[in-house]
Amino acid sequence: MNQNNSGFLASIPTVTKNLIIINVLFWVASLVLPRIGIDLVSLLGLHFPGVSDFYFFQFITYMFMHDPHSFGHIFFNMFAVFMFGRVLESVWGPKRFLLFYIVTGIGAAVVQEIVWLFSIQAFASEHQISLLQLIAQDPSLNFLVTIGASGAVFGILLAFGMLFPNVPLYIMFIPVPIKAKYFVIGYGVIELFLGVSNFSGDSVAHFAHLGGMLFGYFMILYWKKKDRKNGGYRY
Repeated sequence: MNQNNSGFLASIPTVTKNLIIINVLFWVASLVLPRIGIDLVSLLGLHFPGVSDFYFFQFITYMFMHDPHSFGHIFFNMFAVFMFGRVLESVWGPKRFLLFYIVTGIGAAVVQEIVWLFSIQAFASEHQISLLQLIAQDPSLNFLVTIGASGAVFGILLAFGMLFPNVPLYIMFIPVPIKAKYFVIGYGVIELFLGVSNFSGDSVAHFAHLGGMLFGYFMILYWKKKDRKNGGYRY
């Protein structure tokens, strides 16, 4: 039994495996540490710049945090990292894959901040005060928090669809396989629709997901151009 487990873990590429382990450790810590008064979600989750709980390191740390009240949040994100991330790491190598993961995660955070900025600015204009005044006077802005690896995960899905566009994917509740390129396009359209619609009670950062895909798209285009220029093809 131990040999089989060791063989399974050894079959997972290093970066993919460590990303999953780190995310799980942070999720467990977010369950345990509140008992001694440490709120990791508030500390490491992404906040809007200018509020009292904002720190620049949150542009990275937020992507390793997941909802401590939802096992599904971390499970499905890490399942996607396991399923698709290990393929990309095998193709790109550990350094390029890790860089892609971090950059798409940061890109998702940047897009989320921009979405917040427009929303908060519109609210401030409606109440005839400046953005800085609103930030200083409204402590409820601290409750704007984004957590999760979904931005990087959507970047991974985009990359898989671009590198292996015709690979059939089998999705739950859909009886026929879907080519990766159509799956990625469909997922992107759905996220755009949900983000624009902004349904009441929907707390998912849909535009952050699109941000991960957008940054991933431009990274892949840049790498393709660079690899061709250097005479090497990795795609």
